[in-house]
Amino acid sequence: MKKLVMAASLAAGVLTLSACSSEDPETVVETEQGDVTKEEFYQELKSQSGETVLQQLVMKTILEGNYDVEEEAVDAELESLKEQYGDQFEMVLQQNQFADEEEFKEVLRLNMLQEKAITEDVEVTDEEIQQRYERMQTELTARHILVEDEETAKEVKQKLEDGEDFADLAEEYSTDSTSAANGGDLGTFAAGDMVPEFEDAAYNLEVDEISEPVQSQHGWHIIQVTEKNEVEDVEPLEDIKDQLRREIAMSKVDDQTAQEKMNQLQEDANIDVKIDEYEDLFKPAELPEESNTEQSDSEESGSEESGAEG
Repeated sequence: MKKLVMAASLAAGVLTLSACSSEDPETVVETEQGDVTKEEFYQELKSQSGETVLQQLVMKTILEGNYDVEEEAVDAELESLKEQYGDQFEMVLQQNQFADEEEFKEVLRLNMLQEKAITEDVEVTDEEIQQRYERMQTELTARHILVEDEETAKEVKQKLEDGEDFADLAEEYSTDSTSAANGGDLGTFAAGDMVPEFEDAAYNLEVDEISEPVQSQHGWHIIQVTEKNEVEDVEPLEDIKDQLRREIAMSKVDDQTAQEKMNQLQEDANIDVKIDEYEDLFKPAELPEESNTEQSDSEESGSEESGAEG
């Protein structure tokens, strides 16, 4: 779904664990052989998944305290997903272990809060929105050869210029095993479906033109667009401008940046855990002084090498 949705099982765990009190002896299950108390239930939940659930529950509290999502926005997002999946929506809920639509809606709301957090400092210009909208008028069919380094990418590019077959080279070189088996074919995609570097290169190619090596988070691509097709019935820009702004902002945030933002929110929250075994759960890990020195030396060396390559 291209969503940062926490697992349904964890969401259920959050609700269950937060409902239990370690000081409440109330019986939750009775049998002829004995009873199960709320205390026993709580301790078992804590031993099995307490650390992960506690992290999720604290993050939920922090997000709700710092950001707000209108109920109408959550409903609109839900309806959009329902429309996207159509008759398959209920099956998707079941496959992802959501008990019902309300549980999914709550996780969706938390996801939207997280999205607000990690994109609040990301700038999206009107020019970027206009470019995305214009690209939405065209779908591309393309193939690629993905390799790990620039040197290999240049080698593959030269072989293509020398007349070697794209599909054969994809099968031989590409680290994308799924597309390599089909001659590098990626099928048809639209604006926003690919990482920004790939999309920029692909939308600037003519049909059958082969790109120069393109670097993305996945490696180095050699791209060939094989078809361009116009898209009909694209909604007016003003109706989807906010949606496009969100999509572009999210495309600018990688996993590391998102995690750094979550870590900063936790640090700013001054978390004080009252459960002894978890008292250090939210403390940032500190490297030994020697390791810090080694890391700095390594980074300095890496910077020099990068500068030389540039």
